[in-house]
Amino acid sequence: QVQLVESGGGLVQPGGSLRLSCAASGSSFAIYTMGWYRQATGKQREFVARITPSSNTNYAESVKGRFTISRENAKNTVYLQMNSLKPEDTAVYYCNRGAGTAFDVWGQGTQVTVSS
Repeated sequence: QVQLVESGGGLVQPGGSLRLSCAASGSSFAIYTMGWYRQATGKQREFVARITPSSNTNYAESVKGRFTISRENAKNTVYLQMNSLKPEDTAVYYCNRGAGTAFDVWGQGTQVTVSS
């Protein structure tokens, strides 16, 4: 069974940076679109960033220019580099394997808190 395990979350002050990692078990990592979503307290889960097998990327407007998604297929890992963090970035961040279908696989989430 495929599993996604996120890491790298934590507490950071506004303007700081964090790098999230998502390690995937199983095979065929390179053929899947991978993404990051987030869910703030009291809000619905929202799209953050996506990267295709050919490394085309897509970002939510709110994070463009600040976040960068990348993948390292040899390590079955997708990353989210987050710079210039704002308090409104505070959320649980979830790794996703898929392209928005019922077959998507989700990680358990990692907490990111941006606060002074």
